Amino acid sequence: MKNFIEVGKTDEEQAEQIKKWIKENGLQIIIGILLGFGGIFGFNYYDQSQHEQALKSRNYYLSVVANPNNTQAIEALKTEHAGSSYVDLMTLVLAKNAVNKEEYQQALDYLIPLMDNEDEFIMHNVKLKVANIYLEINKPDQALSTLGEYKNKTFGVLYDDLKGDIYLVQGKVEMAKKYYQSAFKQLSDDSELKNLIQIKFNDLN
Repeated sequence: MKNFIEVGKTDEEQAEQIKKWIKENGLQIIIGILLGFGGIFGFNYYDQSQHEQALKSRNYYLSVVANPNNTQAIEALKTEHAGSSYVDLMTLVLAKNAVNKEEYQQALDYLIPLMDNEDEFIMHNVKLKVANIYLEINKPDQALSTLGEYKNKTFGVLYDDLKGDIYLVQGKVEMAKKYYQSAFKQLSDDSELKNLIQIKFNDLN
């Protein structure tokens, strides 16, 4: 596209140059405007489509929460919305349902693939759940190795409390007390969990 106007021209010359420029570049201007609107409408369509997909995946997830045996919603969420975070959340619901029915291996099958989840909230939740299941089925060594080392302050108290439980099952009372104390120090005075940990600790003395 040619330059719009040259500096140094008289008013009449500039007016004539503007007319000439519009005549020569008018089609390009129109095309540019149309393309601009096309981009806007295209983006809006994409945004609307994304919003609709998010609503669908959310509705499928809520259907599973209401009824974990809703196989139609489960399959639809897994196949139609495979990349959605609701798939992972649904898996947690299915695992909880399996635990409630004491189907512990089924619960582990749901949870273990999520242990390396990129979402730290999901990953730590899953590790705690898996460790609890191992403890429930009398596999404290696997429970301990599942927790491993951790640096997340948000979940640290839950890790320490559970490690205390694991060491207690293993008969390592001093280690259990150590982790109960660690968890205790991380909690505020009005925490119900703090009172529970205090009871556990006192029972060991």
